[in-house]
Amino acid sequence: MMDDASTQTVLLMAVFALASLLHGISGLGVTLVTTTALASMYPLPCAIVLIIFPSLLLNALTWLAGGGRSIWQNFIYYGRRYWLLALTSLLGSILGAKLLLWVDSAYILVLLAAVIGYYVVSSLLGKQIRLPDTKPVLIIVGFSAGVIGGATNAMSTILMMYLLSASNDKNTIAKVGNMCYFLGKIAQIIVLREPIKALGRGEWQLIAILSVLSIAMLLVGIRLRRYLPQARFRQLILVILSVLGLRVGWQGVVAFL
Repeated sequence: MMDDASTQTVLLMAVFALASLLHGISGLGVTLVTTTALASMYPLPCAIVLIIFPSLLLNALTWLAGGGRSIWQNFIYYGRRYWLLALTSLLGSILGAKLLLWVDSAYILVLLAAVIGYYVVSSLLGKQIRLPDTKPVLIIVGFSAGVIGGATNAMSTILMMYLLSASNDKNTIAKVGNMCYFLGKIAQIIVLREPIKALGRGEWQLIAILSVLSIAMLLVGIRLRRYLPQARFRQLILVILSVLGLRVGWQGVVAFL
C-alpha cells in the first residue's frame, strides 16, 4: 500500500494532468483548477508556490508557441498591442502576491471561493459579462485582475470580461490571457522569493515532475483540441471546480470561526 506522501503525489499528478489537458484544449484552466485543488490540501501560500513554475511554463508555451507565428513574432505582436493590459496586470499581481504575506489566508480562501462561484455560475448560465473596450476600463480591469490573480491565481475570471469585448478571436484571447498570466507568475516569484528559497529538495523534485507532466498533457490537449467537444470537457471541470470551491470556501469560514 502507498503511504500518505505517495498518495498525495499521485493525487497532485492527476490534478495537474487534468488541468493541463484542459489548458491545452481551451487555453485556460490550469491555474484555477490546480489552485482550487491544492488549496484544500496545503496552506494557500504553499499551494501557490508549488503551482508557480508549472503554470509559468504552460502560460509561456500557450502565449508564445503556435498561431502561425514564431515565438519572437508572438512576443512582439501581442506585447505591442496589449502592453498596457500586461503592465497593469503585472502591477496588480505584485500587490496581490503581497496580500498572501500580509492578509490572513482565511480571507483569501473566501475570496477564492467567491471568484470560483462567479466563474461556475456565469459559465453554467452561458453568460459572459463584457466590458467596454476603452483605455480606462482596460487599466481598471488589468490591475483588478492582477490583484485577484496574484492573491488567488484566479486572474482569468476577471480578465476574460475585458478580453471578450476586445477581441472575437479565440486564439488572441487565449494568447493575451496567457501573456498576462505569465507576468502574474513573474510577480509572484519576485514577491514570494523567500518561501521559494525555503523549498526543500523533495519539493523541487515534485515541482519538476509536475512541470514535465503539465507540458506533456498540454501538448496532448492541443492535439485533441480539434477532436474533443470543449463544452463537455468544460462541464466536467465546472463540476470539479464546484466541489473544490465549496470545500475551499468552507475552509475559509471554519478559519474565521
